[in-house]
Amino acid sequence: MIQFFIEDVDFKVPQSRKTKSWLQSIIKAEGFSLNQLNYIFCSDEYLLNVNRQYLDHDFYTDIITFDNSEEEAVVEGDIFISIDRVKDNAQELNKPFEEELRRVLAHGILHLVGYDDKEDEQEQEMRAKEDFYLIVS
Repeated sequence: MIQFFIEDVDFKVPQSRKTKSWLQSIIKAEGFSLNQLNYIFCSDEYLLNVNRQYLDHDFYTDIITFDNSEEEAVVEGDIFISIDRVKDNAQELNKPFEEELRRVLAHGILHLVGYDDKEDEQEQEMRAKEDFYLIVS
């Protein structure tokens, strides 16, 4: 089950049913099954507090992913997304907001299925996967 939650921002997920179906298709395509996935949409300040409290990081970010799965090949987690950051990134990259939002939604799932982006090569692989899923959406 995929659920969307809103914290301290005025936001509604565009085409939420279709978006959930698309997210489930990514999980399935990656060879995983879905247990529970929560997306929490929030402000920069909200996510900064999460970043400080749980990761000991003192900087803004667009997404934080917490993997709660206890079984292999099962997706279960919480994904926090700053709508403020997504809007800013979309403007900076000269992309539509919805495209950048979908990229970040997919990015969180890719982390949960084992992709990382800490090193350049990993980041390139992650971007290629995001691009692929944006095309097939």
